[in-house]
Amino acid sequence: MNAKGYLIDLDGTLISGNQLLPDALWLLEQVKGRYMLVSNNAEHTPQQLSRRLKRLGLKVDADNIVLAGTTAINRLAIDFPGATLLLIGSPALQRYARNKGLVLESHRPDLVLVTRDRQFSYAKIALAANAIRQGAALYVAAPDVSHPGPNGEPVPETGALAAAIISCAGHCQATVIGKPEPVLFQMACAKLNVLPEQAVMIGDNLQTDGLGAKRLNMAFRHVVNGQIREPAALTQGK
Repeated sequence: MNAKGYLIDLDGTLISGNQLLPDALWLLEQVKGRYMLVSNNAEHTPQQLSRRLKRLGLKVDADNIVLAGTTAINRLAIDFPGATLLLIGSPALQRYARNKGLVLESHRPDLVLVTRDRQFSYAKIALAANAIRQGAALYVAAPDVSHPGPNGEPVPETGALAAAIISCAGHCQATVIGKPEPVLFQMACAKLNVLPEQAVMIGDNLQTDGLGAKRLNMAFRHVVNGQIREPAALTQGK
C-alpha cells in the first residue's frame, strides 16, 4: 500500500447492496488521503452516495467520489451548453442535469443519455429509439449490464437498458463515458494529482476496472468476494 494514489470501485468491492464487504474498512484506512472512489454508478450523485456510505460506516466525502452518471452529465453540459437532452435516468440525475444548464426534452432532443433508471419502460425505449433515429446523438453513462447483489443475483445496470434501446433504434454509434473508457480514471487521477502509472485500481470487475487500468498502464488489484487478491490476467483488449 505504498502507491501515490488509489482508485477504488464501489459495488462488489466495498459494498454489496447495503452490506459492507470484508476488506472495506481496512482498505480505506490503509489508503487514507490517497484515494478516490471510481464507480460506474449511473443513478446517484456523489452527495447521495456519501450519505449512504456514512450510514454503512464508511466516511467518504463527496469530493472523493467520481461517478459515471454525473460525469456524463458534466461532459455533455460542457461540450453542448444549453442542449436539449432526453435523459433516461433517476430523479436525482434529472435534477442534476437541469442544474448544469441542460434542457430536458423528450421531443426531438439533441442528445440522448442513458443512465440507470429503475422506472425504465416500454414507453422510454420508444422515446429514446425514435429520438436516435431522428438524429439525436446517443451517450451511455456505463456499459455494465448488471452487478452482483448480496446473494449473487444479477442487479440490472445501465448497459442492459442501453442494449434494449439500441436494438430498437437499429445500428447507431454510442459514446460510452464509464469504465473501461479512460474518462473516469483520468478524472480521478487528476483529483489525486497523480499520473495513471503512479496509481492502483482496485475493483471486482475484470472487464471494466481491470481492462480500463490496463489501457492506461495502471496497476490493478482484483477483489473477489470482498477480499483483495493478486493481479488477475486480462486477456481482452489493450
